[in-house]
Amino acid sequence: MDIFSIFTLCGGLAFFLYGMLVMSSGLEQIAGGKMEKLLEQLTSNPVKGFLVGAGMTIAIQSSSAVTVMLVGFVNSGIMKLAQTVSIIIGSNVGTTVTSWILSLSGIQSTNFFLRLLKPESFSPILALIGVIMLMTTSSRLSRRKSFGTFLIGFAILMFGMGLMSSSMAPLAHDPRFLKALTLFTNPFIGLLVGLVITAIIQSSAASVGMLQALSMTGSISYVVAAPIIAGQHIGTCITAVLSSIGVNTNAKRVAAVHVTFNVIGAVIFLTVFELWLHFFGYPLKEIANPLGIAVVHTIFSLLAAFCQFPFRKTLEKISYILIKDSEEEKEVILDERLLNTPSIAIAQCYRATADMAKLTREILVMSVRMLKQYNPKVSEIINKHEVKIDKYQDVLETFLQKLSGRELTDEDSNKISQLILSISDFEKIADHSIHILQIADRMHRKEWDLAPETVEELKKVVNAVKEVFDITVKAFVNNDIHTAREIEPFEQVVDDIAYVAKKNHIKRVKQEKVHIRRNFAYAEVLNDLERISDHCSNISTNMIQSTTLSIPRHVLKNRLKGESVSEFSTQLDSFRNKYVIEPISK
Repeated sequence: MDIFSIFTLCGGLAFFLYGMLVMSSGLEQIAGGKMEKLLEQLTSNPVKGFLVGAGMTIAIQSSSAVTVMLVGFVNSGIMKLAQTVSIIIGSNVGTTVTSWILSLSGIQSTNFFLRLLKPESFSPILALIGVIMLMTTSSRLSRRKSFGTFLIGFAILMFGMGLMSSSMAPLAHDPRFLKALTLFTNPFIGLLVGLVITAIIQSSAASVGMLQALSMTGSISYVVAAPIIAGQHIGTCITAVLSSIGVNTNAKRVAAVHVTFNVIGAVIFLTVFELWLHFFGYPLKEIANPLGIAVVHTIFSLLAAFCQFPFRKTLEKISYILIKDSEEEKEVILDERLLNTPSIAIAQCYRATADMAKLTREILVMSVRMLKQYNPKVSEIINKHEVKIDKYQDVLETFLQKLSGRELTDEDSNKISQLILSISDFEKIADHSIHILQIADRMHRKEWDLAPETVEELKKVVNAVKEVFDITVKAFVNNDIHTAREIEPFEQVVDDIAYVAKKNHIKRVKQEKVHIRRNFAYAEVLNDLERISDHCSNISTNMIQSTTLSIPRHVLKNRLKGESVSEFSTQLDSFRNKYVIEPISK
C-alpha cells in the first residue's frame, strides 16, 4: 500500500462522510414534522420510546445525532431524563440499518440480478435520478427536491465506500499488514482501535463502513473485527459527550446514559464473544466479509439492548452517580443543538411561544383585576412576568433568524414566518396589559374609583377579550386552523361592544355622571382591550395565511369577516348575546 493508496483512502472516507451528511439531510427533510409527531406521541411507555429511538435513527442515519437532539430536549425541559433512556437504547439498534445497506457492496456473483443488488451497479442510476429531480424542481426545497438530495447523498456515500475498498485491496498481499493484524487478536487492542478511530471521525457508521471495506480484502477474521466493533460503539459516544458541554445537569446525564449503555454493552458482548471463542471457535475464526460485519454489528446492538432494557432505571441511577447535581442551573428556553433538525427546532419554538402566550394571559388577567383592587405585590409579579415575556421574544426571534438560514422546506419556512409575526403579537398584548396596570396604578395613587355602571360594562368587555384570547391560544397551541377561523368574527363583536361602551361613557360624561378625570382612564382601558383583540385576530390570520400564501392579508381578513354570516353564525350569535352591552339613552 503506497502513499497514493492512502490518498485514495482519505478521499473515499471524505466522500463517505459527505454522502452520509447529504443523505441524512435529505431524509430529515423528507420526514419533516413526522419525527416531531413521533416525539409528541411519546409517553412513559418504554417500548414506544424504544421504537421511536430506532425509527428516528433509521430516518436520519445517526444514533449520535439522535442523542444530541435528546441532550437539547432535556436541556430545554421538553423531555425528562427517564424518557430518553429507552430512546437511546432504540437508537443503538436503529443504527445497524446502515451496516446492512453497506453490506450489499460485498455481493460477488456473475448473475445479472444479483449484480443489480450491488450498490455500485445501481447507485449511478440513483445519482442521475436525483440530479434530474433537483434540476426539474422549481421550489427552493420541496419534498421532491429533498428526495433527490437523499438519492445523490446515497450515491456519493457508496462511491466513497468503493474508493475505500479499492485503496485497501493491496493490503491483502502486504505481509507487514498481515503481521500487524495479529496484534488485533488481543480484544483490548481491537477495542481501543475501534474506539479511537470512531471518536476521531465521530461516526460509527463511517468506521463500520471502513471495517467492511477492509473485510473485502479477505485478510481479517471475526476475531479481529468483533472487538473493533465493540470499540466503535463506545467511540460514537464522543459526539454526545461534546454536545453536553455547557448544558444543565440533566442534559449531561443523557450523554452519561449513552456512554454507560455502550460501555456495559461492550463488556457483555466481549464476554459472550470470548466464551464462544473458547468453547466453540467456529465461525468466529473464519474470514470476515461485509455481510458478516453487519451481522456482528447487529448482534452487538441487540444483545446490549436485550440485556439492559429491563434495567433502564439502573442506567438512569448510574447517570445520577456519575453526574452530581449542580448548585446553579441556568434556565434554557431554546437549545441551539436542535438547529440541525429544523422540523424539531420549529416544534420547540412552538412550545416556547405557547409558554409565552400562557404567561401573557396571566399578565392580562392580573392587570385587569388591579383596576378593581390594587395590590403592590401583584404589580411586582406582573412586571417580572413582562421582563420574562421580553426575554422570550428576544430568544425566540434570534433563534428563528438562525434557523431561517438553514436548508428548509417551504412548509417550514412558512411556519417560521408565522411564528415571528405571532411572537410579536403576543409581546404587544403583554405591552397593552402592562399599560392597563399603569392606569390601575395611576387610579390607585389618585384614589379614583370606576362608576358602578362602567364596572359592569368593563366586565363584559374584559370577559369577551379573555375568551377571544383563550380561543387564540388554543388554536395556536394545537395548530388548529378551523378554530383560528372563528377568531376574526369574534373580534368584530369585541369591537362592537367596546364601541357601545365608549359611546355610553361619553354620554355619562356629558350628563356629569362620571368625573372628567376618570374619562380618559376608562377610555384608555377600552382602547387597550380592543387592541388586544386585534392582535388575537392578527395571530389567527398569521396561522391561516401560512396555508394560503397566495391570498393577501387584507383580502383574507375581509373573507374571514364574511364567514361570520355563514359557517360560525351559531357560535357568533351565542358570543354576541353573552356579552351584549345595551346603549343608554341620551
